[in-house]
Amino acid sequence: MDAAGITLPQMQFAFAIGLLGVYIGWRGIIAKMTGFYDMAGAFKYLLFGIVSGMVFAVASDEMILKFGVIESQLNILTAFFVSLLIGASESALVLFLLGRPKIVALRSSTPYGWTLGLGMGAMFTSVLIVRLFNSELTSDFSGFDIISILIALSIAVIACLGNALISTYQGVGILTSTRFKTFYVSTLCRGVLILGLIFVLWQPLIIIFFSTVIFYYWPTAQTKWLPLGMTPAASQAFRRTIRQDEKIRIAADNRVRGERVKNTQELLDIDSEE
Repeated sequence: MDAAGITLPQMQFAFAIGLLGVYIGWRGIIAKMTGFYDMAGAFKYLLFGIVSGMVFAVASDEMILKFGVIESQLNILTAFFVSLLIGASESALVLFLLGRPKIVALRSSTPYGWTLGLGMGAMFTSVLIVRLFNSELTSDFSGFDIISILIALSIAVIACLGNALISTYQGVGILTSTRFKTFYVSTLCRGVLILGLIFVLWQPLIIIFFSTVIFYYWPTAQTKWLPLGMTPAASQAFRRTIRQDEKIRIAADNRVRGERVKNTQELLDIDSEE
């Protein structure tokens, strides 16, 4: 990747924005499930995603963004075919990592898939933002200013959450014995995501499309995909914990100053009565 036209602080800022997407994705779901999953294993798979994601990010940059778009050596169909090849490679790696017997036995394919996707998305984001901050990019939005920073933040959220959703979907396929179906679907989704986010550098409004898709599947990931990796008892305890947290928050917001908020045991009794 050619870094000419961008300073070292700008490059560091680009990678910091990429990692910000990891923080948002982690706090959005995984942090709520502490105690129900192996967090150490989830963090390890996050590192796997960062390492492997850099390889795929550089491949996307060199084979599509630089060779195909900047140098105009590829048409749109050829660029999409290359993005599908890269997406298939990513899906194959995710299938291998999440489908190992030890991971399947622990039913950890879905949470590990989420963190694996976050790491892969962060590295792809960082490479795109480096290109965006480069004033030599032939785009009306290139350079280092407030507009490009806002676009970079949007790319970080879309790339990290998008990859996390796709990888989690593959984890669902592993646990439900539909590996090949989810492999083909995830390959197509990754190809569209890779090529679409590259085009965002020139047409930022494409972000609206990806935002809509992620907003649609976000509740599904929270309520169906990730809890699928829990045992029935753990899943029941998790749902009970979520309800208790909501009741505690409402009780704290509505209490009269000087009155005691119901403790956890009281809320458990109420929950059991319901």
